[in-house]
Amino acid sequence: MEGKYRRRSSEPSDLLKRIREFTRALVEDLSNGRSPVISIHRFSNYCTNPNAICCCSYDLPKGREILTFQRESHVHRIDVLLRVLLIVQKLLQENKHGSKRDIYYMHPAVFSEQSVVDRAINEICILLQCSRHNLNVVSVGKGLVMGWLRFSESEKKFDCINRPSIAHPIPVHVEEVKDIVSVAQYILVVEKETVFERLANDQFCNKNRCIVITGRGYPDIPTRRFLRLLIDTLRLPTYCLVDCDPYGFDILATYRFGSMQMAYDAKLLRIPEMNWLGAFPSDSEKYNLPNQCLLPLTAEDKRKSEAILLRCYLQREVPKWRLELELMLQRGVKFEIEALSARVLSFLSAEYIPSKIQGGIYL
Repeated sequence: MEGKYRRRSSEPSDLLKRIREFTRALVEDLSNGRSPVISIHRFSNYCTNPNAICCCSYDLPKGREILTFQRESHVHRIDVLLRVLLIVQKLLQENKHGSKRDIYYMHPAVFSEQSVVDRAINEICILLQCSRHNLNVVSVGKGLVMGWLRFSESEKKFDCINRPSIAHPIPVHVEEVKDIVSVAQYILVVEKETVFERLANDQFCNKNRCIVITGRGYPDIPTRRFLRLLIDTLRLPTYCLVDCDPYGFDILATYRFGSMQMAYDAKLLRIPEMNWLGAFPSDSEKYNLPNQCLLPLTAEDKRKSEAILLRCYLQREVPKWRLELELMLQRGVKFEIEALSARVLSFLSAEYIPSKIQGGIYL
């Protein structure tokens, strides 16, 4: 896997060919008494020195890691990688799908924990220059969607338009989604299921021509891929509503810039069109939130905020986001989205969201 990194065809036949070439090279090395060497590109969607000249890119590797049987600490990693690769090969040959959890339970004593399998799957994607779904490895979907949208997945049809405030699960096999039709004016992404349910109860989508999505916390891959597909197809403005705390901010950043764990796929998963609708630290005063809704930042909150502030993309691409995070640290308090509805239950859906979108009050 030497040379310039670029994505290749992800057809099953091509991937199976690459798997055979990879394993054949390992066998030849072992047969000739050589220690096999596995070179894995390393990717990063940000650096942590915003004061330096940054050359971060979303599609170029940032060096490589060499795995070899000569290093004892690498032996187990190579064993795991080859076991997972064998499972992936079988999935592709049989045209079947499996979850990361399914793979873990095939060799739980060897894998020891789920994160070991997750890392191996990511490394296989890098070696084969493909995305996880190309390996027929699927995530257990948890995202929800409602609003002015109609689409189909394989033979199943999703008609949200007839009942815009009814939740539908986001498809796991996003590559099979087609026939997307919408009369929505924008897409709203909300961090939490509780807020999603509040909007559904308030008939928000009936009163506002929009699509509402939640990843129920940190978004899974199907949710991010589905959102990317909707934006590419419908070309709608997209807004994100998260808690005013470091974790909400990190979820917002995951949607817009991608996650470090899957930095090799950031270009396909990130949403650079994402606008931050709220909640802003300044909203606590602007909307006169009750004092009991304002919680002090914990030591862990402060550490997480300081670490996020070091990410280069904040200064490079969204400096106003960085200023808001700095303001949160300066004030030392956080609050949840629901705090905005502390006095009037429908305030979020009737006033806050519509006024912000109509008034262009977002970052």
